[in-house]
Amino acid sequence: MKKTIFLAIVLFTLQSQSQTYVKVNAFTTLLTVPNVAIETTIGEKSTLNFDVLASFWKSVNGKPREFYTFTPEYRYHFKAIDNGFYVGGHIGASLFNFQKWNYLNTDLYEKGFGYFAGVTVGYKAKINDKFYLDCFLGGGWHQGFYKGYRISDGSRYENVRHWNKSGEWLPYRGGVMISYKLN
Repeated sequence: MKKTIFLAIVLFTLQSQSQTYVKVNAFTTLLTVPNVAIETTIGEKSTLNFDVLASFWKSVNGKPREFYTFTPEYRYHFKAIDNGFYVGGHIGASLFNFQKWNYLNTDLYEKGFGYFAGVTVGYKAKINDKFYLDCFLGGGWHQGFYKGYRISDGSRYENVRHWNKSGEWLPYRGGVMISYKLN
């Protein structure tokens, strides 16, 4: 039932507004970590952007590198929606089977989930009537809940009963989206 209501809202939003874009991040896609998004107008200078970033790599050089992020974001455009600077606020979710940045030279990795909240700043430039470049950078607070394991044997390396917790301020989004205007 929840999925049906969500799908109906998304379809209504897409059909009721004048501008909708589908986007792909050129930089992350070249690194084989696809980042796709859809952005739609919700007001004169406002849009709603939803993107998914996914690393399907189970491991790289024996180190776990799999993660997924889901980011809905409200954006306010200072000039036109399809040309100029904007600022956005987002709250999102993540799933990961990944080695933390400060454990890179160890046998340890983490598997869990998290949530994050932050801001994005960007600039959208019109190429022609259908194509746009959307350059952006963002970050904020990420709170992770995970269990720690050893790569060598899969055993737990900490004695936390339920979930270990870790929170960091991080830059975690950025790139150049190639956008295509649907309508």
